[in-house]
Amino acid sequence: MTETHATITSGAPVFPPGRYGRRRQPARHRPALVALLVVALAAALGVAAFSEYGKYGDPDYDAQVITYTDITDSQVVVDFRVTVPAGGSATCALRARSHDGAEVAREEVTVTAPAGASLVTARHRLTTSARPFIGEVVRCRPAG
Repeated sequence: MTETHATITSGAPVFPPGRYGRRRQPARHRPALVALLVVALAAALGVAAFSEYGKYGDPDYDAQVITYTDITDSQVVVDFRVTVPAGGSATCALRARSHDGAEVAREEVTVTAPAGASLVTARHRLTTSARPFIGEVVRCRPAG
């Protein structure tokens, strides 16, 4: 004969007292602590991003390749435009790459804007170690 317990809710396990040790209480959720940690992490990432932008990101020195021409087995001519502070100068790193992506030339070129102007158009011939596929400006930074 089986017994039916009317006081036991269905689905809740029944354990004999003292047989399996003490039951653990469910963990307390701390939403305020989680929110505080998320805010602190976001603030730390914001400070790091601002710091790195200050070091490496300089919107005053922006370069654009206009064209690259005269491609031969040993050279490419790069025409480019650089934005600098009025009357300033910049040092730009130019490179040429072959069709497979290998770097075949790299040079640094300093360009100076006329007094009061902030846009410089320049042309530079890169001597390459193999036939280039593209000529490009990698980056520009303040001269000096």
